[in-house]
Amino acid sequence: MKKIFPIIICLFICFSCKNVENSNETLKTETATETTTEKPEFAIVIHGGAGTILKKNMTPELEVAYQAKLEEAIRVGYEVLKNGGSSLDAVEKTINVMEDSPLFNAGKGAVFTNAETNELDASIMDGKTLNAGASAGTTTVRNPINLARAIMEKSEHVMLSGQGAETFAEEQGLITVETEYFYTENRFNSLKRAKDREKVELDHDDKRAFYDPYIKDSKYGTVGCAALDKNGNLAAGTSTGGMTNKRYGRIGDAPIIGSGTYANNATCAVSSTGWGEYFIRSQVAHDISAMMEYKGVSLQEASRVVIQEKLTNLGGTGGVIAVDKDGNMVMEFNTAGMYRATMNDKGELTIGIYKKNL
Repeated sequence: MKKIFPIIICLFICFSCKNVENSNETLKTETATETTTEKPEFAIVIHGGAGTILKKNMTPELEVAYQAKLEEAIRVGYEVLKNGGSSLDAVEKTINVMEDSPLFNAGKGAVFTNAETNELDASIMDGKTLNAGASAGTTTVRNPINLARAIMEKSEHVMLSGQGAETFAEEQGLITVETEYFYTENRFNSLKRAKDREKVELDHDDKRAFYDPYIKDSKYGTVGCAALDKNGNLAAGTSTGGMTNKRYGRIGDAPIIGSGTYANNATCAVSSTGWGEYFIRSQVAHDISAMMEYKGVSLQEASRVVIQEKLTNLGGTGGVIAVDKDGNMVMEFNTAGMYRATMNDKGELTIGIYKKNL
């Protein structure tokens, strides 16, 4: 018995050591799994409009121009986020690049109204505070997204319009321009063609589309950006020139919080582009966030349902770009194409124009 007892002790010690070893292996495996699914530090996604954008109708030169401008814009926001800047700064500065380009229906490239003027709309939202700002129907503010942010941060209001918004912009020292700044020949020619047909024409619908000499088809020209910064704060912004040949001070979804723009740190940040009337009726941007919050679905699933089912069934066309609180990004649209790009914290860049790209 005395000889057996030491053997039992040795067996017990060996068994215990084996269990500890197995336990350590399990811990290493779990740790490795956590590392591979680590939340990105930051992320940014943009759009430059969606619609009937077909490769067969795009010249190689113009395709390169759009890709270059999309890359230029998103890299501006990426650098802000990489250096620890806020998602709001990234959104604003990224949209500025697209507003200053005649390629997009926002800022410099805004379409013309029936009165041969340019009326611009924009909005921005802070996911941390749920504060928001928007401007509508401005004609002299060079970068409407800057005005939207000023309204959010320096006024007690959410939306200002027309002359009042322009007065506020001047008081805040924002850059204003003569109305001639927004003139581009192709946009003015689009208006003349629309007037010849004597009907209101969407800048983006293939059934009511103007002949665009740049892409020989139709598109949504709104621009937008959604971003997540290193502090976990989300933000989104949208800017547009609206509808070609629009009348009566028409305002679309771009400046309407919940339709064209929405951000909430608990869920996601969204910017919309499409037939504004349908996006307003559907409250597209907020609906995606609400599905995530109340149903617990992913950003990808919420975006798919809202765009491919709800919006489509209503008769609306367009798309959204969005990023959630975990850095997941989506670019969902029910049209033939959408100008779009993403960048993550690793500096990986994707650019798309046509539906089959991404």
